[in-house]
Parts: sequence; structure tokens; C-alpha cells
Amino acid sequence: MGFKTRTVGVVGLGHVGAHVAFNLGMMGVADTVKLCDPNEKKMLSEQQDCRDAVMFMPHHVRYEAASYEDLADCDIIINALGKVAILTTHNRDTEMEYTVAQTSDMVPKVMKGGFKGIFLNITNPCDVVTDLIQKLSGLPRNHVFGTGTGLDTSRLVNVIAQETGLDYNSFTAYMIGEHGNAQMAAWSLVRFGGQPLDELAKVDKRFDFDRAELQKKAIMGGWVTYSGKQCTEYGISSCAVTMANLVFHDAKKIMPASAYLDGQYGETGIYCGIPCVIGADGIEHVMEYTLTDQEKKDFAGCCETIRQNIKKAESIWKK
Repeated sequence: MGFKTRTVGVVGLGHVGAHVAFNLGMMGVADTVKLCDPNEKKMLSEQQDCRDAVMFMPHHVRYEAASYEDLADCDIIINALGKVAILTTHNRDTEMEYTVAQTSDMVPKVMKGGFKGIFLNITNPCDVVTDLIQKLSGLPRNHVFGTGTGLDTSRLVNVIAQETGLDYNSFTAYMIGEHGNAQMAAWSLVRFGGQPLDELAKVDKRFDFDRAELQKKAIMGGWVTYSGKQCTEYGISSCAVTMANLVFHDAKKIMPASAYLDGQYGETGIYCGIPCVIGADGIEHVMEYTLTDQEKKDFAGCCETIRQNIKKAESIWKK
């Protein structure tokens, strides 16, 4: 009796990619993990370390070293190419020269092998590189998406939980827009057990917090992590592996991701962080919520930032 195995390729085995590879096994998401990195010695070292951990994982996982072309049979490829040392500027856009060049070299080689699965991008600037992967791969737009504001949303939920004393799963909140300094908290969408934040704030001082300050903390959360260890790894790897799991289980769960906008919120032609339904067909639906007039204005500003960065990226990979 045959069965379908779940194969995930991980491209780029730095702090983030290595944790993604490890979590794919520890979270029981993949049966085979293909490890790919331009540095062959690094790739083989990570393969050995992951194989040494398999005995302690919930089910048997195969870890294989792979070239770009060897990723053709993957169901999902997670792109984590990057150079964390560049982030000393505290601006993800400064990674662009390196990541756009690396990604524009990688994608054609992967597609030459015949890849037809789903591309999930982590590499920064996330929305810009996700857009680049789709253009270079020619894959359906819903089959290419990024972690986007999925991690930023977790950071927002974290600061709200700390502020109110409530469990992380007791409320919903979203960061939307650019995965970068231009992102924003959609406060009108925050719900505590279904009750809007604005209603609660009128009757309970715990919810009448400084929203601008909490948004700032959420945006700066990654830099707090980076400041002491010069990388981020646990949060972003958990976010990416969770998204892969939603695809494999056809979960149809609403989660923020960098998804292609085609008229939603009055925006077209870019990838942007927004809540969407993730299932076996990738991004199956982009949620279009009613935002306040100020939120619409701020969101449009986020999208314009992404557009300008896409133009910069195109000038790099089209050289």
C-alpha cells in the first residue's frame, strides 16, 4: 500500500533556514527535508546535525543534501537565502542587493529542474523577494507567498498579551502591510472573544492602552531579538513551518502572509502582508476587511513603500 510523502526543500541554511529544517522534523510536518545552500560544507554539516536529531523527532524524517535542480520533486520550497550581517542598519531593505541577486540566481535553476509546487518565501525584503520569485518562476500567484506579517502579527499578539495579561489565543489581532518598518497594526480588527477592542477599552482600563506604543514595540520586536544574538530564528522558523503545515493539511486557516493583491483594499500588482486563507492550493483567498479611513490611508502608504522597493529590486535582477 503506497502513501504520499511530504517533501520540503529549504534553500539557505543560515540561522533561519537551519531552524526551519529542524522544525520541519520536530513539528512533524515533513517526511523528507531537502537541504540546499551555496556553501556545500555548511549544507553537509546541517544535514549531519539534523540526522543526529531524528531519533528524538515524532516520526522518521529523511534529511537529504540537494542542488537547486534536485528540488524539483518538492511539494514546497522554503526560501531562506540571506546574509544576516547586513542587518546592522536595522532596515530589512538593505539586504536587497544581496538577496535579490541570490534569489534571481536560484529560481531559474530550481525551475529548470521542473519544480511545480509551492514557493514559500522568508528572505527579506519579504514582499519584494516574494514578488521576484513569482515573476521569475512563472508559478501561479497563489502558489507563491511569503511569511510577510505572519511573524509581525505574532509580535503584536505578544505585546497585547503582556499588556492585558490574557492568553495569546484569547484574541485576534493583525499586523498588515510591509514586512518592514512601514507595517501597521489594524486596531479596528482586534477582537477579544469576538468583542471589539474599542468597546472593551470603554469599560476596562486594561484595554485602554497606548496603541502607538504597542505598535512600535511590535515593529521593533525583531530588532530586540537581533540586538543580543545578531539574528532571529525561533519565531520566523515556527511561522514558516506552520504555513507549510497548513498547506499539507489543507487547513484553510486565516493567517497573515505576504499574498498577491488583485484589487483588494484598492491595491493591485504587489505582494503585501494581509490575512488570507491558506490551504492545499496555497493562498486560497485574501481576506478583505473593512478598515477605518486612517487605516486605509496608512495601508496605502505601506503598499507604496513596497512598490518603490520592487522597482529597486527590478533594477538589480534585470542588470
